[in-house]
Amino acid sequence: MENVSNANKLESIKSFQSSIRKCENALTQMTHKGANTTLLEKRLKALYIGLAMLEYVWNQRLHNYTREELVEARHVLTGLLPFIEAIYAKSKAGSPQRTLLERRIKALELAVQAIDDIFNE
Repeated sequence: MENVSNANKLESIKSFQSSIRKCENALTQMTHKGANTTLLEKRLKALYIGLAMLEYVWNQRLHNYTREELVEARHVLTGLLPFIEAIYAKSKAGSPQRTLLERRIKALELAVQAIDDIFNE
């Protein structure tokens, strides 16, 4: 994986943790309302795997994910990118939201790259 500064590593990990918290909260709310949670559950699992891959590559933390789970997570994470990039394009320059979205995009890209690197090991 490309050289990533410690600051960017920390921001990426925090971005994934934040995304996971938001998805967990949304899942709880949707479950209470009786809504279909299949898509959100897939996204949440992909976020867990993305975070685990960054921690695997940067902090040598082991993971127990199969190749199939990594393929699915990569697919879900890459599918999130256009959605987040569209919101980013509409966000106001210099706003806190734009900064958050920049970090989220970078984190997703790094997680996808980490999965690709694992496939090439």
